[in-house]
Amino acid sequence: MKRNVATFSLDTSRYKEIKSKMLNWAHLFSIFLFLDSNEYDLPHSKYECLLAVGSLSTLDLSSEKDALSALQQFHDANKDWLFGNICYDLKNKLESKLSSRHPEKMKFPAIQFFQPQIVCYIEKNKQALTIEAIGQDPNAIFDSINNSSSIIDNGLPHLQFEQRINKQDYIATISKLREHIADGDCYEINFCNEGYCEDVIVEPIQIFNAINNLSPAPFAAYYHTDGKYMMCSSPERYLQKTGNRILSQPIKGTARRDKDVAKDDNIKKDLQNDIKERAENVMIVDLTRNDLARSCDIGSVQVEELFGIYTFPQVHQMISTITGMLRKDIPFTDAIRYSFPMGSMTGAPKIKVMQLIDAYESSMRELFSGTVGYISPGGDFDFNVIIRSLFYNTQTKYLSYQTGGAITYDSVPEKEWEEMRLKAWALERIFSAV
Repeated sequence: MKRNVATFSLDTSRYKEIKSKMLNWAHLFSIFLFLDSNEYDLPHSKYECLLAVGSLSTLDLSSEKDALSALQQFHDANKDWLFGNICYDLKNKLESKLSSRHPEKMKFPAIQFFQPQIVCYIEKNKQALTIEAIGQDPNAIFDSINNSSSIIDNGLPHLQFEQRINKQDYIATISKLREHIADGDCYEINFCNEGYCEDVIVEPIQIFNAINNLSPAPFAAYYHTDGKYMMCSSPERYLQKTGNRILSQPIKGTARRDKDVAKDDNIKKDLQNDIKERAENVMIVDLTRNDLARSCDIGSVQVEELFGIYTFPQVHQMISTITGMLRKDIPFTDAIRYSFPMGSMTGAPKIKVMQLIDAYESSMRELFSGTVGYISPGGDFDFNVIIRSLFYNTQTKYLSYQTGGAITYDSVPEKEWEEMRLKAWALERIFSAV
């Protein structure tokens, strides 16, 4: 099936208004994924925003024995856009030694992709909106978007989140994890806690709009499928493929911002030189290098940037960039197979720490620390890391998030609690009474 394609010029001063119209318009469809770069001029990103709506085919591959092979086969047969999600717990299909003992709360499919009816995107220069549609006129679609409201109400309710693990137990768990590290079971482990509200009625578009305005991030995403919503303000890329080039950008190292410019600059410099944060980062860089080496040409995996410091509205982050050249004799989904879940959300060694994560965390991660993204008709892809996100199930009225951090032997339990709460506060505060 060939897509009808048309490009429409935009007034760059109005492109944010068009984004809001696109968000409101997307709610006409039962499934959609909106990806937003929020004006971050990152060297490896192509789009300012990308929206897929409607479904010609929806592939819930959760029950497939080899879901990634099934995904590859569908793309090989159709050579079209695919958008979707991979939950953290797909790990259980990728590694027989792993399982998840906690119940599902959100019930996102473990792995699902859809072939959209319509794809709309604004490239980095923000000068045009391109619409690709099957069986529909892009001009009529553009008119429909343009006639949609650009107003998104900010009337969020005042909510108080409960913590699945309280401060005392969280700190005690960090001490236990440090014992595992001292015993040689692992070097670093990512440990997370859930904040949640039960029986609440919220408007997901308002939540996404609030966090995306308050904490704009380069890998933000708004996703709806079957009454389940994700509102994501992620600063982290998991994996990108451009031609045969594979790129991953793990984040390890976080520091708060300060309103005072001089203090903020000192905090940034302290993060750059922090021995613990650098140790965390380099361990994940080594893990990512090993993961990419399993699908890339021998000798092609390189660290393009080590300990890069990037500034976001709420925090400074330490980000490294690793690249490699995908082997020509393997399917492109093998790059995902051999690197998922991303090392920044597990730790090292990977299988052991994922077993410890399941033993010590008190919630199933589901879509948190998984990924959403797209695969292009030509087989390129770009996927984020799902952090700084809220999840909502309209049927159960359950709203939640998860936050945490990387634990090493040098971790101070009290400080780890504070880092986790700093990340949580950025999500909770949109529900605080003004």
